[in-house]
This record gives sequence, C-alpha cells and structure tokens, in this order.
Amino acid sequence: RNASTFKKYFTKVVKKGKSLGMNCIIVHVRPFGDAMYKSKYFPWSKCISGKQGKNPGFDPLKIMTSVAHANGMKIEAWINPYRVAAGSTNYSRLSSKNPARKWHNNKKTRRNVLAYRGSLYYNPAKAQVRELIVNGVKEIVQNYDVDGIHMDDYFYPSFTKRNVKKAFDAKEYNKSSYKKKKKSIYTYRRAQVNTLVKQMKKAVKSVDPNVSYGISPAGNIDNLTSKYSYYVDIYKWLNSTEYVDYICPQVYWGFKHPTAKFNKVTDRWIKAAKSKKVKLYIGIAVYRAGHNVGQNRAERKEWKRDTKVLKKQVQYAREKHVDGFAFFDYQDLKSKTSAKAVNQLKTVLK
Repeated sequence: RNASTFKKYFTKVVKKGKSLGMNCIIVHVRPFGDAMYKSKYFPWSKCISGKQGKNPGFDPLKIMTSVAHANGMKIEAWINPYRVAAGSTNYSRLSSKNPARKWHNNKKTRRNVLAYRGSLYYNPAKAQVRELIVNGVKEIVQNYDVDGIHMDDYFYPSFTKRNVKKAFDAKEYNKSSYKKKKKSIYTYRRAQVNTLVKQMKKAVKSVDPNVSYGISPAGNIDNLTSKYSYYVDIYKWLNSTEYVDYICPQVYWGFKHPTAKFNKVTDRWIKAAKSKKVKLYIGIAVYRAGHNVGQNRAERKEWKRDTKVLKKQVQYAREKHVDGFAFFDYQDLKSKTSAKAVNQLKTVLK
C-alpha cells in the first residue's frame, strides 16, 4: 500500500457512500491504542502498515479527510478509548513506543494497563490514562480537519457475580473515597467513565467548538446500566450537555428478535433521549442483511429473506423523529449478500 493506492481506494469508499445518499463517514483511526495518523502519543497501527509502530510512509487520516471533504462528505475519527490488545496479553508484541508497554515496564505505572480474560486494557480508574486518551483526541482535532470524534462501545469488560468486586480496577476502588464513603464499585466505575467522557467533550470543544463528539454504545440499555458490564451512565449523558453531542446506540436486531425487537429498543432510546439535549442517531446493522443470523428462526428469516429490513428500520425510526442513522459497515454496503437490502435502503436515503 502506498499513498496513491490508498487515496484511490478511499475515494471509491466515499463515492459509494455518496451514491447511497449518505453525508458522513466514520473512520476507525485508533483501534488498539495505536494510530492511523501521525501521533506523538500512540504508535502507528499494524492495521495500516502490518506491524505496530511501523510508519506506512503516508498519513491515512490526512488523505481521508481531504478526500471526504473534496467529495462533499463529512468525516468523523473513531477511537476505542481503553482497548490495547485483543486476544493477547503479551506486552512484547506491542511496539516499544507503545505507552501501554512503557507503563507496564515501570513498577510505578504498571497498574495503568490491566490484563483481563486474555486481552489488555487501559485502566479506566487512572488519571494518567485519562490524560493520555484526552491528549490523543485533542491532537486529532488540532492536526486534522475532522468534523467529529466518535467513540464506540468498548468501555469496561464484562464481569461475573463472583469476580465483579475483585477483578480489574477493584484495587483502585478499594483505596478510593468511594469505598470509604460506602459507595458501590458499580458507582465508582460509572464515575470513571463519566469523568473521561466529560473531559473528552471539553477537550474537543476547547480546540474547535464546531467539532462534534459522540458515542456509539451497545444497543441494550439494560446491559449498559448493569452491575456487571460497560458502566455507561446513559441517562446522565442523554440529559446533559456536558458529556456528548450525540448518542448512536447499536440497535443491531430485527423486528422479530425474541427479546430486543428493533422497534421496542428504538422506542426505549427515544424515551431516554426525550430531553432533546443530545442528538439521537440509530446504528443499523447492514452487516446482517442477507445473512442467516438472529436469535430465533423468525429473526434469522427476517435478516436473510426480507430485502426491505433495513429500509423498514429507517422508516420506523424516522417516523419517531430520530436525528439520523449510522450504517455498519462499509464492506456490507458493497457486498453481494446485502445488495438487495442495500438497494431498498437507498430508496429512503436519497
């Protein structure tokens, strides 16, 4: 890959989005505590150069922003805040320039990175971690002409009844004022995420008030607010202007799902966002259209056979006056398997 082939490829991506009636593209620029752009905080991503820390010889985000804008498309930079490595806890696989590896090698900062269930995460309870994540976002807004910063649903991992009070950042909680004041570990964890999110919005706006900051959480509100995973204080975010400009829940189910029907889940989000302080976009699962996937026979049939499934979802949410949609993902917008459903979708986006 070089700059011109990358530019050619990305121009095709943007033109495809435009042809479907879309007006913004969300590009993944920090998937694993690494960067698809020139960063003074994070190493180059292996997703672009094949090896973490290796310079690809061009700046993908620079190319992507200029191509998007040249084609009248907005562009948002998407980051995973806490995820360092999935499926491996081997620090030597990380670039020697990776802050996670540096922190791990120093006794004083070792707890800034945590290994849990075969993956590595930045510790949400550490101020130094928050500073790194916030500085990383500030750097993007300062150096690139992006229209937004987008964060997805990788917050806290999932715990069980047995380990929820012992695992991960429990050590930090046990030393905290929350513990002294007899506030629960769940409250503590939500507060760690809230602090980061608030700082992120403030940092983005301090550089450029026109850049939006939004989060795409998992679609199930019960999971987000559970005692065992995520620790996303969704009601707080939706009822305040201090955290985010928009929320885009991943409502990746069909109307026939046995417990999380698309319409029911969407209605619940609309109700949660009724203060209108924050925009509500609905995340739509293009990657399921045409595939034999789902929780039960009815939902599998819906995704596989109903070519109007995506169109119906957009129509349903539009009738309820949501502020927009995000379609995941590009590969499926151009795949043969999803083609019929995408063609139907196009009729309501134009």
